Amino acid sequence: MALAGGRAAPDLPAMPSAPLPDRGLVEVSGPDRATFLQGLVSNDVATLGTGAAWAALLSPQGKWISDFLAFEAPALAPEAILLDLPREDAPMVVERLSRFRLRSKVVLADRSGEVAVGAVWGEEPPMASLVRRDPRLEAAGWRVYGTALDGDPADYDRHRLELGLPDGVRDLDRDKTVLLEAGFDELHGIAWDKGCYMGQELTARTRYRGLLKRRLVPVAVEGPLPPRGTPVTLDGAEVGEMRSGRDGRGLSLLRLEAARAPLLACGEAVLRPAIPAWMRLPAPAA
Repeated sequence: MALAGGRAAPDLPAMPSAPLPDRGLVEVSGPDRATFLQGLVSNDVATLGTGAAWAALLSPQGKWISDFLAFEAPALAPEAILLDLPREDAPMVVERLSRFRLRSKVVLADRSGEVAVGAVWGEEPPMASLVRRDPRLEAAGWRVYGTALDGDPADYDRHRLELGLPDGVRDLDRDKTVLLEAGFDELHGIAWDKGCYMGQELTARTRYRGLLKRRLVPVAVEGPLPPRGTPVTLDGAEVGEMRSGRDGRGLSLLRLEAARAPLLACGEAVLRPAIPAWMRLPAPAA
């Protein structure tokens, strides 16, 4: 089943937009597609309708493998669920999901490059025909599919850093990151009331036993942008490491006691944690 291609769309309003050439699409088709994915990913994908769900694929040990926006779009792929994910992850996700296909009536295909993927954000929804709201935050905006957008991908990168939204392996560690470290709970990436899925046990235990020790935290960067993996220190003690960043904004994985510090050292830069309104941190110990 081939997806429809991209087109220019003069009906988009004047608002910030950017193409996302590093995003790809995986198509999951067949009569068992919803029940198949429902048992494997962190969010509820049974009734997507005209919306989208942010979901993660986990290892059996409950560690992050990849994440994506799952949506339906009959105009692009009838009788299918599409996964909007980093293009570099698409072959790996197809391979991993295929391991669990067994007798399920599903077909998995990497459709990256066949449809333009872009982002639009601002105060009004875009008018293009194939749009899905980013389910993580209202301020995140919308994804636009099959439309060639103008703009610079760096503009969207700055936008998502200001909001504190993680971006795949730039911010997370495959087979190591726990979902609650990366804000999947507050950003609507976990359905706590659905049936079992791969990795659910560790995810639930982390939440209900209060086992979280680190968080991915937005930071303002003063000085040269530290490379990913640069240690972050507080009073000389290592408390985390730098992840992605751009133009004075970034994300750092920090121990909880460091997330509220007024400033932190990171290479030749100073980091100032900027906890967004959506993020819930545990109360500091008495």
